[in-house]
Amino acid sequence: MVIRLFVASSSGSVAIKKRQQDVVRFLEANRIDFEEVDITMLEEQRQWMYKNIPQERQPAQGNPLPPQIFSDDQYCGDYDCFFEAKESNTVFSFLGLKPRLASKVNIVFSDI
Repeated sequence: MVIRLFVASSSGSVAIKKRQQDVVRFLEANRIDFEEVDITMLEEQRQWMYKNIPQERQPAQGNPLPPQIFSDDQYCGDYDCFFEAKESNTVFSFLGLKPRLASKVNIVFSDI
């Protein structure tokens, strides 16, 4: 399973850049493998992204803005959906991944 993050490397919008960076930082920090797809460089990828976002998730006007997130070819959502999942601690299920168990660390205190 591959998480595909559709981004725009040459976006003039600071908000879009920050949102893209937020998703990338989270994925990297949690060691989630992903593929970054730059829609400004690959027209066929941009068209694929537009076509594979469900109709009910399309904006009323214009095209969907990056970042857009897919798990393989399954649409996960946009930044707002990602942010909601992050806030509710459900990002792994949002991405279609099994949740990782937190590793337990045993701390032993000894008298000095």
